[in-house]
Amino acid sequence: MLALKPNCECCDADLAWDSPDAFICSFECTWCRDCASGRLGGRCPNCGGGLEPRPVRPSAALARYPGQRERAPLSPACRTPAV
Repeated sequence: MLALKPNCECCDADLAWDSPDAFICSFECTWCRDCASGRLGGRCPNCGGGLEPRPVRPSAALARYPGQRERAPLSPACRTPAV
């Protein structure tokens, strides 16, 4: 089951569990739409994999299996200023 991390690992933007603006790689690194398509160029800086829209968990399942509450740490690759 996906963790549904609550924030972008690059800019720390909030990402609701049902957000269409959340993108993930195959390791579930989580990014906002702006970072995924802009700064990261559609590639995860942690593993090099492609970024895809994160699936939305149906509300009935979300009530029983909520997303992760702990914020994900920022990726070391995003700690340097964007170029």
